[in-house]
Amino acid sequence: MTTALLIVDMQNVFTSMTTTCLPNILRLSTHFKSHSLPRIFTQHGHTQAELTPPLKTQLVRKCGPTGSIAKGTKDWEFMPDIAPLSTENGKEHPIIHKNTYDAFINTNLGAVLQEKGIERVVVCGVMTDCCCDTTGGVRLTGGMRRGLLRMLAGRRVRSSMRPG
Repeated sequence: MTTALLIVDMQNVFTSMTTTCLPNILRLSTHFKSHSLPRIFTQHGHTQAELTPPLKTQLVRKCGPTGSIAKGTKDWEFMPDIAPLSTENGKEHPIIHKNTYDAFINTNLGAVLQEKGIERVVVCGVMTDCCCDTTGGVRLTGGMRRGLLRMLAGRRVRSSMRPG
């Protein structure tokens, strides 16, 4: 059974949420690398068109253009400890660019998993209560084994979350 590590949204904007999970994610990534198992990354962001009124995406309407992650900005980039992992040893690992919580919506994640023959996914990263849970939830139960490792996922403090 082929297992992949899905590293969700480990971007500069979320650095404050990763004090506990980052060292664990780095160890897990090293484990997957040492066993030649695939690692896949997601990167959340919005195009300038998505950030310009009229706002068409639900997340941009919810967070506003200034509260959303703009593609190409420093906030959008992977954290310094994560960035080199996506291109280790001259091998590029898939980066799934997404603009919503669920990394399967409007992306090629499903095709990448199928193409690589992935049967099990270990999900880790930031935004446990949003992106990790949504991506690792319903979509991955359709015939695929999954695991969300809580010590490998960072989250916001509830008081900072907006309803909606």
